[in-house]
Amino acid sequence: MSQIIVRVQSREGTKRIKCSTTESISSFLSKISKELSLPKGGWTLYKERNKTGEIKNSSRRTLSSFGVKHGDMLFLSQEISATVNDAAEASSFPLSTSTTAAPIASSSVKEDEIDIFLSKQDGLIHRGRDPQLCHHNPNSKCIHCVPLEPYDEEYLKNHQPPIKHMSFHAFLKKLGQGTERGKFTVLEDTSCRIKPGCTEHPPWPGGICTKCQPSAITLKRQTYRHVDNILFENPFIVEPFLNYWRKTGNQRLGFLYGRYEHHKDVPLGIRASVAAIYEPPQEGTPDSIKLLSDPNEEVIDKLAADLGLQRVGWIFTDLVADDVRKGTVKHLRDINTFFLTAEECILAGHLQNLYPSPCILSSSGKFGSKFTTVVVSGNMDNQVGFDGFQVSNQCMALVRDECLVPTIDEPGLGYIRESSSDQYVPDVFYKTADSYGNEVTLLARPMPIEYVLVQVPAAFPVESQFTFTNQSEGEPFPLENRSSMGELQDFNALVRYLNQFSPDQFLTAMSNFHLLVFLATCDMLPLKGHLEELCEAVKNKDSVAARRWSKGEQWSTVIQLMQAANAPSPEPHGSHDVDMMDASQSPSGASWTCQHCTFINQHGHENCDMCGLPQR
Repeated sequence: MSQIIVRVQSREGTKRIKCSTTESISSFLSKISKELSLPKGGWTLYKERNKTGEIKNSSRRTLSSFGVKHGDMLFLSQEISATVNDAAEASSFPLSTSTTAAPIASSSVKEDEIDIFLSKQDGLIHRGRDPQLCHHNPNSKCIHCVPLEPYDEEYLKNHQPPIKHMSFHAFLKKLGQGTERGKFTVLEDTSCRIKPGCTEHPPWPGGICTKCQPSAITLKRQTYRHVDNILFENPFIVEPFLNYWRKTGNQRLGFLYGRYEHHKDVPLGIRASVAAIYEPPQEGTPDSIKLLSDPNEEVIDKLAADLGLQRVGWIFTDLVADDVRKGTVKHLRDINTFFLTAEECILAGHLQNLYPSPCILSSSGKFGSKFTTVVVSGNMDNQVGFDGFQVSNQCMALVRDECLVPTIDEPGLGYIRESSSDQYVPDVFYKTADSYGNEVTLLARPMPIEYVLVQVPAAFPVESQFTFTNQSEGEPFPLENRSSMGELQDFNALVRYLNQFSPDQFLTAMSNFHLLVFLATCDMLPLKGHLEELCEAVKNKDSVAARRWSKGEQWSTVIQLMQAANAPSPEPHGSHDVDMMDASQSPSGASWTCQHCTFINQHGHENCDMCGLPQR
C-alpha cells in the first residue's frame, strides 16, 4: 500500500492529508471531514480550483481511479446560504434598500415583547393648537400643530432635557419614510472579516480580491440607541452592591436583571428597568476586577426567566475615597479624561454580542443589542454617581471580529489591529478637526474611544418600585459569592433570615432575589428544579400560591432539616409546621452546618463528615 500526502485547500487554509492511492473515496472524505472539523454534508471536493472534476463519494472507487497522486492539491467548496452578509457601507447607517435582499422570515425570529409593542405604534408626537399661530377651527390641523414624526430633529434638540439620540424604533420609522414606506428595508451588521467561499485566489494570506475583501470603515457617532433609559427600581438594589466597596475598598461587578419597558419620555423609547443585581464569582482589588467562571450562570438565567426577568446589563464600580469623614469620592471620569476605558468598551461590546437583539428586519435575525453598561464612580460633586452607556453597532462588529484592542499607556484610546498572516483587518478611519478647524480623516491607530460610545441616562424613580420585598429593616439575606469578606450564603444564614418572618409572611420572606439564588444553587437542599411555582407566585405577588407551594414535599423537607438542626428556641415564630428557629444559636455538641460545603453534621465532631474540613 503506497502512502501519499494530498493537500486540501479550503477557506480556512490548506491541510495535508495522509492517505493511500488504493484508499476508497468515502474513507478519504471521512479523513478530510475529521481533519477540518466539517459537518457530514454541505461541502464538495474538486480536482480544480474552478469547481470542475468533482470527487464524488464512493465506497468502491479509489483515489487512483480519480488520478490523485502524491502532492496533488484538491479544492474544498462549502455551500453558503443565500443571506445578505456583504460588508456594510462605511457608515453608522448600515441600510440596504435593494429588492434583492430580504429580511429573515419573521416566523423564525422571536422578537422581544417591547419590540413587538413599539412596532405597532405610530410614535407621532401630538401637539396642541397654538393660540397665536393656528387660525383654523378646533377640528383642523396646520403646520404649527400637526403631529411630528418620532425622529423629528428639532423636537429632539429642543426637548428638555435634549434627547441626544433618537430611539431605535424612531430610527426604523425614519428609514421607512420614503415612497416605499420601508417595504424593502433590511438592516445589516458591519463585517470586518473576509467573505468566505471565494475561489479566485488562495485563502488569506495567499491573496484577496475586491469581492471578498471587507470594506473600509469610517467611525461615526451613532445617532440612535437601542435603550433610552436605565431605571433602578429603588436605592435598596444598589446599596448592598456598593457596601462591598465600602467594606473592602475593592471594586465590584454585577449583572443587572430586569425587564425592557416602554420609556414614554422619548418617542418610541425603551427603558431597561432593573429589579436585582447578581454578583458572579470574581476577584477584586482597589484597581481591577477579574471575572471568574460561573458554574451557576444557566441556573441564574433560568431562575430570572421564571421570575419574568432577564439579564439587561452589567454594572461595575470605579470608586476612590476622597474624604472618609465626609463620605466623598474622587471625580475621575469626564470629558477631559474618559467616560469608559477602551478595555471596558471591549468588554461591553463582547457582552452586547452575547446578548443581541432579535430583529425581523435583519438578514441574520438579530441587530444591535439592548444590553447596557453602568459605571459607578464619583460625579462632579464628589458623590457616588451612576452613568449608563452602550457601545455602537460598529464597535460590536470590531470586537466580534477581534479588530479592536486597548492601548497600553492611554485608557481612553483604542487601537485597530494591523493585518497579519492569521487575520486580514480592514482599514478603520475617524474624522476630526485639525488646528485650523478643517475636517481631516485619520487612521484609527490609535482612536478616541468616544467615537463608539452611546450615552444612556441612568436614574432612580421619584417613588420607589419593588419587584422584590423592601428590606430596609431587619437582617437582609447575604449576597452570593462574598465568602472572601466573610458573608456566607449557607444553611445558618437561611435560618437566621427566615426567623425574622411569621408564617403569614411567607411570600414576603421568599420575595428576595438573593435568597432564591441560594435556594436554586444549594446542593444540600432538595429544591433544584422545583422553584417554578414559587417564582410564579413571587412574580404575581400571589400569597395563596406561595403558601400552597410551602406545603409541598420539597419545602417540608427543608423545614425538617431546620428542625433537626435546631435546639428549642425560647421565642419560636409561628406554628410547628413552619418552625424557623435559629440554627446559629445551637448549644455545643448539637448539629452544625459546615461553612465550606454547607453539609449538616448530626454530631459534635470537629471535622465535617462530607468534606473533612474543620468546623471553625
